[in-house]
Amino acid sequence: MAETPLSQVDDNAARVAQLQSEADALREELDETNQGVLALYAELDNQAEQLRQASDLKSRFLSYMSHEFRTPLGSILSIASLLTDELDGPLSDEQHKQVAFVSNAARELSDMVDDLLDLAKIEAGRITISPAWFDMFDLFAALRGMFRPIVDTSAVDLIFEEPIGLPRLYTDDKKLAQILRNFISNSLKFTTRGEVRVSARLEGIDQVRFAVSDTGIGIAPELHGALFEDFSQVDSPLQKRLRGTGLGLSLCKRFAALLGGDVGVQSTPGVGSTFFVIIPLAIAVEPVDET
Repeated sequence: MAETPLSQVDDNAARVAQLQSEADALREELDETNQGVLALYAELDNQAEQLRQASDLKSRFLSYMSHEFRTPLGSILSIASLLTDELDGPLSDEQHKQVAFVSNAARELSDMVDDLLDLAKIEAGRITISPAWFDMFDLFAALRGMFRPIVDTSAVDLIFEEPIGLPRLYTDDKKLAQILRNFISNSLKFTTRGEVRVSARLEGIDQVRFAVSDTGIGIAPELHGALFEDFSQVDSPLQKRLRGTGLGLSLCKRFAALLGGDVGVQSTPGVGSTFFVIIPLAIAVEPVDET
């Protein structure tokens, strides 16, 4: 048997030593990388905890502020109502206008407070769904009655298309009504002439599409994506005159998600807008844990 030359043995030993050195270097590099990853995870966990605490603080602040505002606003509205009814004596036409201005301003502020309180409840996970069977005729009738005082003094027609042939829905009618109420209110604010039309139709076999269309100022396409974000507002002369929190459409999107659906918009500047919500005919209800 031939012996391995000494030079070849030395070469093999050198090669093994080189591979061992490279393996050690790679192991050290992996250890450093693992330490860096662990440090990154720790930093991300820390930032996530800070964000959670900040969100909790914001939710508590919004909830506290909203509750504290409710009492004085209720008092203002009650006093304005007493003055309007002239229980303490007659008012002049100018005084009636001033009282109406105070009442409208307080009512708008009350709506803002309600929006902030709803946002705080949603972020805190304290919004619950109470589904029940109901007829869309009843829903439209309630909305029609709610907006009648506003429409009677407006140059805009509010039209509810009869939901003929549509089945009963099993969902939270109060949340759905709040979505449509927000859509209708926005359309009336930004429509100076023409009409606001409310409709419902089947979407596929197990969904229904509610739409509120208007002949208002319309919205530029580049603004559509931000409309349903928190505190988003359209920059227009009417918007400057009719300020709000910018939470209405954001809450609509959140309520729609709670109902298992989604919202959307189609709009052309100078022509009008259509805001819609698509929800299941019957919301899926989580089983009750009886253990």
